[in-house]
This record gives sequence, structure tokens and C-alpha cells, in this order.
Amino acid sequence: MTTTDGAPPRTHTPDPAIQRLVTTAPTAGRLTVVRLDGTREVPLTELYERSGRLALRLRERGIGPGSRIGVLAANSLEWVLLDLAALRLKAETAGLEPGKFAPSAELMGAYGLDVLFTDQDPAGLAGAVPMDTVWDLTEPGGTGAAEDLPAVTWEPGEVTTIKFTSGSTGVPKGLGATVGSIDSSLAAVQQIFGHGTDDHLFVFLPLSLLQQRYWVYSALLHGHDLTISTYEAAFAALRRARPTVVMGVPAFFETARRQIEARHRRAAAGTDLRQTARVLFGDRIRYLWTGSAPAAAAVHRFYAEAGLALWEGYGMNETCIVTKNHPGAHREGSVGQVLPGKEVLIDADGVIHVRSAHPVNTRYLYARPGDSEKVFAPDGTVRTGDLGHLDEDGFLFVHGRADDVIVLDNGRKIVVRPVEELMRADPAVGECVLFSPTQTDLVAVVSPASTPADHGAIAARLAAVNAVTTADEHISRVIVADPPFSIDNDLLTSQYKPKRARIEAAYATRLLDQETGIHA
Repeated sequence: MTTTDGAPPRTHTPDPAIQRLVTTAPTAGRLTVVRLDGTREVPLTELYERSGRLALRLRERGIGPGSRIGVLAANSLEWVLLDLAALRLKAETAGLEPGKFAPSAELMGAYGLDVLFTDQDPAGLAGAVPMDTVWDLTEPGGTGAAEDLPAVTWEPGEVTTIKFTSGSTGVPKGLGATVGSIDSSLAAVQQIFGHGTDDHLFVFLPLSLLQQRYWVYSALLHGHDLTISTYEAAFAALRRARPTVVMGVPAFFETARRQIEARHRRAAAGTDLRQTARVLFGDRIRYLWTGSAPAAAAVHRFYAEAGLALWEGYGMNETCIVTKNHPGAHREGSVGQVLPGKEVLIDADGVIHVRSAHPVNTRYLYARPGDSEKVFAPDGTVRTGDLGHLDEDGFLFVHGRADDVIVLDNGRKIVVRPVEELMRADPAVGECVLFSPTQTDLVAVVSPASTPADHGAIAARLAAVNAVTTADEHISRVIVADPPFSIDNDLLTSQYKPKRARIEAAYATRLLDQETGIHA
């Protein structure tokens, strides 16, 4: 294997961030939560005090070290308080994504939940607690004070939370995330971006995704402001928040790009694109953070022209953050250099493996038999399933998924991601997923960027893509998805990545029907 590393993984010792969270109160910063049903704001000092009182109330109910608290709810202030209270009790959390899970006795039994907090109707479920009761549990009063909480010590190999895969390929797999892996990620990000009291971070993806809670931890540790929203409320909240950093998936920044372009077309002649972009993102942006899926080259070019630095990185649930472009080291087309405590290895088949000084874990906690062995080596090295290469300066380039290589009947192997990215470069195309139902040619299922779909623009893009690709990479037909891919129709994950298997099943008949679609 070829290899590069951010620091010798075996000797990397990060700052004990999680331990500091449970022992040291913040002195600055505010948390704002913006949802469609309203806005709530609280100083981080008060947030910490309330999390202590909540921990006391939970302890009175028998929650303590070794307990597991399930949270099945949309983003809220109560979600944050429960997570912090669990850390202060040395209890585990299990972040359960709404829409993927539903409250039930089977759910609680399957994942060993001692209590389940939910904003869904628990229908008399024993052990379920409505989220709208949590705030009252944080109010002053009752017996004891937060200072009476027993001291806890978090060791690097201990698990703080159960996180679940995005489920793009089937039933979500559950993974216990270790303290060391969280500490390592927080330290690496702080080292390269230096978030401080002048910063205001903005996040909107579900808090059931552990990385979104990293930014809560960062705010408590470094005293910066934080706004948490939801995808539905994100753009309205963004204009009010005036953040310095926006965390988002490529689909979000593509949507923002289309909004800025539409606004710019209506602007007075001579208006600077940078000025138009500031209307949406505000005038304080230091950088934009993206990852979880590839960002198209056209998106990077657009934000560069708009004067907004968009830094892409790479990581998985099983690895935490592995690489990141940043102001001190970045290369176009790459996902950055390897972070301290990580090592990237490329095997003979071009598949990326990641070794960590502090692995997330060495196995899945909940998965089908054999799934752990497919991904984890005994030392925790992760076979990512992604294809890529390292350049001479240690920048990682990701080419696509090994499972997404299409083998045609002539033996030619087609890596689909570059071709899909060419299709997605057109503003009319939201997503593009390639299939080969007969192994003779490629057929694309395109989710339009807007409705009604612009069939003329999609056809023109098809011709343009075929003009610059090899004969085997030519797309013979395009099927326009109706309705477009979404989380609601189960064709996108919570991180807005296409679910290939479900898309293929949904369009199976049309994929095989040679008469349907836009033909090349």
C-alpha cells in the first residue's frame, strides 16, 4: 500500500476535550436554535448550568454510568441539553434520526435504551419521555445542585454515543464512538481553523449525526457562538445569524448557489457577485465547510468567484474526519491533506484505508453478521470502500465508490463518479446516478434541480457530456426523476446523498425500457 499520515498515529495524544467539557464551565458564547416554530437563545454559561440540573434529574431516575439515553427528535435546545447531561453522567446517548426510526418497545429493546426522549407520539410507550418536558427539568428547584453531581472521568477508549450510518445501502449500522476519536477530531479541526470568541458557527444537519454535536462541544470549549437550525429553516436563519462559518453538505451549497445566481440575475447591472452572495450568507463569512459527499468542481469555482472559501474534507462515520483542505494547505480537486492522528493507505486495487491513533471503534455494535469484518481490521484500520490516490504532497483525491464501478459486457470498468459530476455541473441537474441495466451502455437517472424539469437543458447537458467522454462512458439515455429525489421519498439520505439501490429499484422498469427517457 502507498501511505501518508498527519502524525504518527501510534503517538498522537490529543487534548482531552470531552473530559474538559464535563469539568470546566464555559465563560463566553451563546447558543441560538432556529426552527420554523420559533427561535430560542441561551448563553453557554446558562446552557451548562441547565445541563447540570438536567443531569441531576436524570440521576434521580436511575440514569448514570453505563446507562443509555435514546434521543429521537428534530434539532432543538432540549437535544443539546440531553447530550451534555449524558456526558456529565457518563451515560451513553443514541442519536436516532426521525423518519428512520419510530418510538416502540422493539426500538428500545434492540438498542438497549434505558429511556427514550422523543418529539413523536410515544403512544403510552413505557420508558418514553416527551421532549417538551425536558426544559422544565432544567429549571432551578428540587433537591440538590449541579455541584453535587459525582465527578466522572472519561477514558479515551470509552464510548460516549452510538451513531448510525446514513443507511444509503440498507438498514443503518450502529457504531460506538470513542472519546479518543472525538478528542482527536476536535483537536485537529481547532489546530487548522482556530475557532475563537469572534466566531459564530452555523449548523443545520440532524444532531443525531455526531459530527453536528462536535460544534456544540467546540463552542463550549472555545467560547464561540453557535446557531443550530434545521434544513427547512436554514436559509431564513442564515440571513439573521451573520455567521463566520457555515457547516453544510454539497447539496446545501448547490442550492445556495442557485439562489445566489437567481438573485444576481435580478440585480442591477454591474453588481458584484460577491455583494450578492453576502445577501444570503452575511458579511462575516470566514469560510464554508463541506464534506460527506463530493462537491462538484463547478460549485468550488462558483464560491471562489463569490469570494467565499469552500473547504472540502473527507471522513466517514467509521473514521471521523480524515482529511481537510484549509487556508494553510489546499489543492483543487482534492479533499485535503491527512489530519494529525490519521494515516491513509491505498491498496493495490486503489481502495482507501484509514488507520487512526484513536479509532472510532474496531467493530460495529449493531450490524448483520460479517459486516464488521468487511470494514474493520483487528487494529481498527477501516476499509472505506472509496477509490482514490495520494499525490506527491500527500493530498488525497477520491474517485468514487469501489462498489459503484460498472463493468460493461466488453470488460471495460467505468468509474461512475466523474461522469455523474459532469452531468451535475449543469444548473438544471440536481443529482445524477448512473446504471447499466443490460451491461451494454450507461443510463442516467437525473433528479432535476427545479420543477418543472428543464428537459431542454438536460438534453443539452447530455450531449455536452458525451462530447468529452470516451465511447464506453457515453450515456445513452436520461430518465428524469419525477418527483425529484428527496429525504421524504427515501431516495436521499439525511446528508442528501442519493440512495443508489433504492433509486435503481424505483426506476427499474424505466431503466430497462429502451423507449423511455431523453436519448443521446
